[in-house]
Amino acid sequence: MLPRARVRYPLLLSSLCLLLFSFHRPISAAGRPYVLVISQDDLQSASEDPDPTSDPDSSDWDEFGDAESKTEEELDPGSWRPILEPDSHINVAYKTEEEALYYSGVSKIVAAVSSGDSRPAEEASSEIEAAANGGNPHARSTLGFLYQMGMGRERNKAKAFLYHSFAAEGGNLQSKMALAHMYAGQDMHEQAAKLYAELAEVAVNSFLTSKNSPVVEPVRIHIGAEENKEALRKSRGEEDEDFQILEYQAQKGNAAAMYKVGIFYYYGLRGLRRDPSKALSWFLKAVGKGEPRSMELLGEMYARGAVVERNYSKAFELLKLAAKQQLYSAYNGIGYLYVKGYGVEKKNYTKAREYFEKAAENEDSGGYYNLGVLYLKGIGVKRDLKMAWRYFLMAFNAGQPKAFYQLAKMFHTGVGVKKNLPMATSLYKLVAERGPWCSLSRWALESYLKGDIGKALLLYSRMAELGYEVAQSNAAWILDKYGDRSMCMGESGFCTDAERHQRAHSLWWQASEQGNEHAALLIGDAYYYGRGTVKDYDRAAEAYMHAKSQSNAQAMFNLGYMHEHGQGLPYDLHLAKRYYDQALEIDPAAKLAVKLALASLWLRKNFADSFMVRFIDSLPEVYPIVEQWMEDVIMEEGNATILTLFVCLLTVLYLRERQRRHAVAPEEAVAQQPVDRLIPAPH
Repeated sequence: MLPRARVRYPLLLSSLCLLLFSFHRPISAAGRPYVLVISQDDLQSASEDPDPTSDPDSSDWDEFGDAESKTEEELDPGSWRPILEPDSHINVAYKTEEEALYYSGVSKIVAAVSSGDSRPAEEASSEIEAAANGGNPHARSTLGFLYQMGMGRERNKAKAFLYHSFAAEGGNLQSKMALAHMYAGQDMHEQAAKLYAELAEVAVNSFLTSKNSPVVEPVRIHIGAEENKEALRKSRGEEDEDFQILEYQAQKGNAAAMYKVGIFYYYGLRGLRRDPSKALSWFLKAVGKGEPRSMELLGEMYARGAVVERNYSKAFELLKLAAKQQLYSAYNGIGYLYVKGYGVEKKNYTKAREYFEKAAENEDSGGYYNLGVLYLKGIGVKRDLKMAWRYFLMAFNAGQPKAFYQLAKMFHTGVGVKKNLPMATSLYKLVAERGPWCSLSRWALESYLKGDIGKALLLYSRMAELGYEVAQSNAAWILDKYGDRSMCMGESGFCTDAERHQRAHSLWWQASEQGNEHAALLIGDAYYYGRGTVKDYDRAAEAYMHAKSQSNAQAMFNLGYMHEHGQGLPYDLHLAKRYYDQALEIDPAAKLAVKLALASLWLRKNFADSFMVRFIDSLPEVYPIVEQWMEDVIMEEGNATILTLFVCLLTVLYLRERQRRHAVAPEEAVAQQPVDRLIPAPH
């Protein structure tokens, strides 16, 4: 069972307060907002690029991509796509025996966790190890994952690192992600930044359009201890009622709906599988009705050669039509074509800058980004790193992912801003996580929605190893929520209770280190109550401190309680009161709980050795027993039904008795009136 972060105050009123006061806060699926804090010293300490590149054909700035579009298999070699999307890989011809063994092994692991039969997993482990020993880098990557998680073998971080290193040298990008995450966790920012830079470049090249494409973000399947029903409802693809209504509107000729349906299929949003052909069909229909956003996107598809044959003239024509309808983002595509000289009479940097400026004047993130590139490279303007920085920062604040990449490069090299490897690492990571390997998130979500919890856990665990915080918390939540039904693979067969608790604990801790305050709170609870680990008040206090640093009110309350009772922290009533007050400041809903806690403090301060204080201190020992009795007896399905019927019967009897009394009361009042009032007075 998932451990709850409990408010620790006197049992006498705890049941009421637990209903009124909950500190579990929803965590945004998009994660915490990223804020850059730059001082004047950072800019003054910047260096100039000793070898600036002003060539507009530089690969550093390739808006539409001159090279032929690569498939996701080429961008993410060794992907599990052939196993998880078998319909798109019907006639796969493996190049080597090791590759065939590798995919056979992965397929058997997936089958084992889906079926609940651990026997295929044992054979799978041997096949993957044989393929790894034969030199297959993707098998080595998977073997590193198995060692990291302790699946089918004893957990061994050293061997996991070794196999991931070999796999990365062989070209496996997911192993590079895992290594970069390991290096970042050890504050080895130089090594982490180098790997994340390579991965971020692949991610940037995999973006489907020149704009801020709505890359599928991992969905957080829980909010605190509860399932995130709203997010899951919106991720059911064609089964989602909202999507069905939208598709119906599109079929009836609504141009805006046509565009939205096309977007969903093009990017694989809302739980839909990517289907570029369907997307193209809807975009063409929308263009026929004059829908400007579809014109722009179709123009960029022609420029990129994505789904359709590359045709710069058509691209230019469609972008101009979109711009005429005041779709300012289309100016970026037109400007880029002038930079490259594609689909126009010749290169014209002045016109390009003018179009970018029009887009920027209308607060378009692409306009900011493109102007930043012009000033960074000195294309058609005098090179100005401060201006480049300014525009990239504006694009960054508007959510343009390529701006994240450019700023990361500037922090990495110290060009235009003071060198800052930790900042570069963080920004590179944000971009790298948008790479083609994020498809793991979609497959995991699909599996979860279909009720295949074992497969979902396996895929989220793989993502967790790559450093995705959402995947770390999702995997941990599944382990806690579903227990034995999570089909967690252990060292030998399925996980024991101890293995499952330990793995969940490890995943929650990793998520907490990346800013998940709920995870830090659960880690504190695990140490405080001894769930899945040895009871340790000192480490509980450490975890609560971590959650408190993220402004978590529950953690502040818990720290106050620990100071009040001298558990893991010094006995200090003044500090306890400070933490209780801070909890109330952060979350006004804590008012009742804090009032009770302050009352407890007052009693402890003024009647230290009284019976009341001793009674309050004894309640934490009684509370779990009462709670367990409530769950086992009162809340047991049959007993709960009988109790409900009994309460309903008492309520009906009470209401009938009350009605009878109200009916009798007037009769008695009349009977008790004086006789002379009943006899009419003589006239």
